[in-house]
Amino acid sequence: MLRLPRITVEVPVLAVGAKPADYEQLAAYADGLRRPQGLHMTLLHIGILEDFAADVADWTKGATDPAAAAVKTADWLRALPVLEGFSGTAERLVLLGGGRVSGLDVDVPQGVRDFQVSLVQALHELLDDLLVDNPDDFILSSRALGYRYPRWRPHVAVGKPKPQEHSGQGNPENGRSRERRGSWEIRPLTVEFGPSQIRNGQLLPGPGDSTS
Repeated sequence: MLRLPRITVEVPVLAVGAKPADYEQLAAYADGLRRPQGLHMTLLHIGILEDFAADVADWTKGATDPAAAAVKTADWLRALPVLEGFSGTAERLVLLGGGRVSGLDVDVPQGVRDFQVSLVQALHELLDDLLVDNPDDFILSSRALGYRYPRWRPHVAVGKPKPQEHSGQGNPENGRSRERRGSWEIRPLTVEFGPSQIRNGQLLPGPGDSTS
């Protein structure tokens, strides 16, 4: 089976602020600012499909074949509903990934949160089809899924945190943010998102690939 890149359900970022400079000013608080064209918000992380299928096979003690699990998961991903584009607001930069990543903490509409919950519910249904018992335990223990926290936190990773003395903290009247326990207040930014999509979805195996 072809080893695929990481698979996620995500929404692409179409714009941060009203003009390019609104995003570029975040360089005062984050190193290695990511290209705007690649920014996204993850709604559901599946990980590397081969690893996810192997986790399922291990959990079911071989009752579910990993190749069949990969194809069934790919079919499930393609059948997921699409979330329409929406707007969010970011007023804070936060530390993510154990402090290795800086990201925009985004306030999103309740409908987006409901959609994310529905994705997790759909994942439970997929796991039932794959003969996974105790799906909650599986989700939290699967290395492929990589769940670190039980609750979803809407965010957009933008770069790496600067050393504290260079993080742009200080007097907000000077246009700098205020630090509070690993987060920094910034000038409010509107974040525009496009419809949800499957990252690397074009590389998912088809129904005839289960024996490859």
